[in-house]
Amino acid sequence: MKGRMIISVLAVSLAVLSCRNSPGKSEGFVLADVDSLSASVNPGADAMEEIYRNFSSPLEIANLFQVTGVPFSPAYLAKSLNANEKTTSFQKALYLGILGADLGYLNMYQKTGTSVELLSSVKKIADGLNVGQFFDFETIKRISLNKSNLDSLLFLSVDSYSRMDEYLRKNNRSQLSSIMIVGVWIEAQYFATQVMKQYPGNLLRERIGEQKYFLEDLIRIINPYCVNDEEFSIVCNYLRDIASKYENVKISYSKGDPSAREKDGVLVITQNDSSNVDMTDQQLAEIIDMTDYVRNKLIAN
Repeated sequence: MKGRMIISVLAVSLAVLSCRNSPGKSEGFVLADVDSLSASVNPGADAMEEIYRNFSSPLEIANLFQVTGVPFSPAYLAKSLNANEKTTSFQKALYLGILGADLGYLNMYQKTGTSVELLSSVKKIADGLNVGQFFDFETIKRISLNKSNLDSLLFLSVDSYSRMDEYLRKNNRSQLSSIMIVGVWIEAQYFATQVMKQYPGNLLRERIGEQKYFLEDLIRIINPYCVNDEEFSIVCNYLRDIASKYENVKISYSKGDPSAREKDGVLVITQNDSSNVDMTDQQLAEIIDMTDYVRNKLIAN
């Protein structure tokens, strides 16, 4: 279905569930500083671009919550995170993704006036990764407090994350981009599964089921780092635990007829494909429970 936007958008707008265009492909570790991991384990630009394409805007899932009447809930946020306690580059990148997802959720529900503490944490963690110069903290804070312009707020947030991500990838730190993706995904998956428990619906159920193939790709992307770094290996195992609950979920795709519409004087062609998720209530319950377990393990101080 919709696969779009690179990590910058996913990491900020933020509550990211992807719609997949086509089916995916289907101990003793050495502790090392993540920044020192050899470039030889880099999954490669093509693989990274594929996974970025298959991330849809995090705003989509938050918008889905809103159009289906799901109210805002601060209980979903990772309030236990303490930016001062994140000491390794891995931890900082992971939590930059998680907090980015939280920030997008707040923004979409226009709860921006309550996000200053979260913004401060994002800035502190970004500074710790030497990318804080790309996060326009003062401007974003001012707009958040004034609740003046949601579009400007989202643009600045997205632009800040975009520049942070670009800097990391251009400076041979793509492993940190990868773990930020994990942070955004696990937090968005947590949002979706928690909402599903309280406000079950077929559309959200399908979105959760569609994560099967994206999760497989996500594991494939970070797997090369997992054999070289203990922190990565722990997260890889957590993701595999979630993936195991998707094992018997079946997804089929059918191509629809394209449609055309004019936008800003340009003819835009949209391919109207559809997917069908075959997932039992028991499988869904196990995915929800495992997601809850993994996410709360990752944010535990």
